[in-house]
Amino acid sequence: MIALVMFAVALLLLLFGVPVAFAFGGVAMMFAFFTPDVGFEVFNILPFRIYGIMSNTTLMAVPLFIMMGLILEKSGMAEKLLMSMSSLFKGVRGGLGVSVVLVGAILAASTGIVSASVVMMSVIALPLMLQAGYNKGLASGTIAASGTLGQIIPPSIILIVLGDVMSVSVGELFMGAVLPGLTLVGLYITYIMIRAYINKEDAPAIITDEQVNIIGLLLAIIPPLLLMVAVLGSIFAGIASPTESAAFGVVGGLILSGVNRTLNFEMIKYALFETMKLSGMIFMILIGATAFSLVFNELGGTDLILEFFSHDIGNVWVFIGVAMLSIFILGFFIDFIEISFIIVPILVPVMEAFGIDPIWFAVLIAMNLQASFLTPPFGLSLFFLKGAAGKSITTMDIYKGIIPFILLQLLGLGLVILFPDLVFAFI
Repeated sequence: MIALVMFAVALLLLLFGVPVAFAFGGVAMMFAFFTPDVGFEVFNILPFRIYGIMSNTTLMAVPLFIMMGLILEKSGMAEKLLMSMSSLFKGVRGGLGVSVVLVGAILAASTGIVSASVVMMSVIALPLMLQAGYNKGLASGTIAASGTLGQIIPPSIILIVLGDVMSVSVGELFMGAVLPGLTLVGLYITYIMIRAYINKEDAPAIITDEQVNIIGLLLAIIPPLLLMVAVLGSIFAGIASPTESAAFGVVGGLILSGVNRTLNFEMIKYALFETMKLSGMIFMILIGATAFSLVFNELGGTDLILEFFSHDIGNVWVFIGVAMLSIFILGFFIDFIEISFIIVPILVPVMEAFGIDPIWFAVLIAMNLQASFLTPPFGLSLFFLKGAAGKSITTMDIYKGIIPFILLQLLGLGLVILFPDLVFAFI
């Protein structure tokens, strides 16, 4: 039971705002010191674990995909995409909202960085939607949910992390996440169109005499789609590993930025520094989580949980339900990185004991973690949206607007649970 107390103390420190890496690392040291059966000798293996992290070729894809996303963020691609898409759906009620969802999906497949996508969409799309007379809640919910698609649509940072933590192929995870991601896109579009049909004041059509510029539309859509096909297609075809494809994506992002005439020293400096900061944060959390798991396992925490689910409960669906509910609730308070590095390793032995397919289970976790970006009061996408939107919308507008999209995500999660073939269609 000491292991459970240790886990509770770590969560309590997180709620008090202690940095994640130091919370988990500090708790590990404290419980190792005060528990005679453990002692600091448990950390003798830690340098080898850290070296394993440093030499992990799968995790090398993380900073590369982050850099690719940051380069594309500054390339002006999102603005061109949205303007072209909105002209395609002019005269259709809810058309601007649909174009925002589609652009969010393309950005997700091109960048994979949620913060960048949400901020870009907030700056570009929100003024257009409010100017067109969209309901503030619907506009903010659409932007937050669309910008968060980068959590599930490949190339997703969370899928790379889960692939490493659960020891499964990142390429297969990418392939497994395609249809669930597109299912969410379809659910979002359906909701927007139904709401626009029921109440036309919430999502009025844009009336303009301007003709659709087909050439401009193709020039805006084709380059990011080519990059997406090149990066993901090379992984799916087995031509390149995720790390090699990520490196190719960085080069492709630089080329796209050069074509858009946004490539300069300041942009490269920004991408490099932000990549260093984000990657440093992720790997510091991973090191703290590794120290935590060493002590937690030494105290018998994993064995206790395995015993509880596989013998005391003995029902696979109860385990899946409890696991999904726990991740969903924890997503209200802590980030997806902490959940991936701390909670998921605890669940993996139980998953293996029940014979659950790790690819399917990983996609379920990724979809659940996506909801954690949207759940009030601590959903990061909501903070990104409010920070970028300023005074044009209130926090309450955001909370009201995001609730239907959270329900849609839970519906999407339920569909993947009921129809596992959605994950295995391309594998």
